[in-house]
Amino acid sequence: MAEPVADSADSPASAQAAAPQDETSLVLADELEADNTDDNDVPRPVRIAAAWAWRFLVIAAAIAVVVLVVIQLRLIVIPLFIAVIVAALLSPLITLLVRHRWPRGLAIATAILGAIAVVGGLLWLAIWQITRDFREVRTRTVESFNDLRTALLQSPFGITETQLNDLISDVTRSVQEDGSALWSGALSIGTTLGHGVAGLFLALFCLLFVLIDGDGIWRWIVRLGPKKARPAIDGAGRAGWSTLTNYARTQILVASIDAFGIGLGAAILGVPLAIPIAVLVFLGSFVPIVGAVITGTIAAFIALVYNGWVVALIMIGVVLLVQQLEGHVLQPLLMGAAVKVHPLGVVLVVAAGSFLAGIPGALFAVPLAAMINVMTRYISSGAWRITSGTPLVFSDVLWQTVPAARRIRKPRAGRVSLSPAPSQHNTTDKVDPDA
Repeated sequence: MAEPVADSADSPASAQAAAPQDETSLVLADELEADNTDDNDVPRPVRIAAAWAWRFLVIAAAIAVVVLVVIQLRLIVIPLFIAVIVAALLSPLITLLVRHRWPRGLAIATAILGAIAVVGGLLWLAIWQITRDFREVRTRTVESFNDLRTALLQSPFGITETQLNDLISDVTRSVQEDGSALWSGALSIGTTLGHGVAGLFLALFCLLFVLIDGDGIWRWIVRLGPKKARPAIDGAGRAGWSTLTNYARTQILVASIDAFGIGLGAAILGVPLAIPIAVLVFLGSFVPIVGAVITGTIAAFIALVYNGWVVALIMIGVVLLVQQLEGHVLQPLLMGAAVKVHPLGVVLVVAAGSFLAGIPGALFAVPLAAMINVMTRYISSGAWRITSGTPLVFSDVLWQTVPAARRIRKPRAGRVSLSPAPSQHNTTDKVDPDA
């Protein structure tokens, strides 16, 4: 019986032939393991966090550069922002006049002149009352100062007349010693006024062009973006414009109600300068939360100085009542869900805007935040992936940006749902606004 043939792998020749191949495989495996040593040493969560971190740093750097450029060009950017907000406020009126067969040029001129007349009338009314009551205000100021001086001398804090006179003398001496600083400050104020006049004319110039050829300007801006991204840019920009329009109209109405309520309360209580207080409240209402607090404090202080602490307490109650009416009734009722920003977000963006750009930053922080909010929601909702043949109702575009949990009503019957079907996500169906 023949012996079985031994396995070829066990033969010496086969072992000698396979030895170089095995050594080569081991060397390659060692090199591959050495190449992957760094990746294996770094845990996967750390690699993911690092990937997010460098992307976040790039985004933050881009935002910082944009903010820096805006701050450096504030003398141009601020008038442009003012023009855009005023245009958003006046555009519904212009559209209404054009719908009633007014020539568009005449409608624009009427809207602009009407706005200037309203603002100028309010300022003239406030200045007129201040001028008329100046003597009485000066007399009451002296009386209030004397009453305060007497109260301090009779207070249990042990303040003597000598200490009080020394304090007044120190304040007077500081003012005299800093006369040069005051003069330089006056010169800087004059420069600021010059910049303000130039900015006013620039804002009026921009306003005219935005109202006359706003669509053409926006189409030019859209064409600057990549062709595939133009539908998203166009839809997000139009959603942001609608949001800005709603915000401007709502703020005008809320500011008017605040000014009327607080001014009427001051007039009933006999507080002097009721009309200037109302105008100040109207202007301060455009800075949410912060403006209301400051203007309310000024109204209460004037009531304290001229009418005593009882009337001042009542005035504080009137201010708080009006602010509660605004915060719990007017804002939720008038401000649409798509443009609403959380109160914490309002406080943070107002604080950040005032820190970066002062009063203009506080004024523009909330509308910018509302626009960015609704534009981000619009892009993330995919509402821009609508075929060109689909009829589009723009209010439904805004409705699509509202989270489902916050929708308290359904779209009206007959309107198109903007939740695209799976076949509508094809990028070949995108609308090109440049077409």
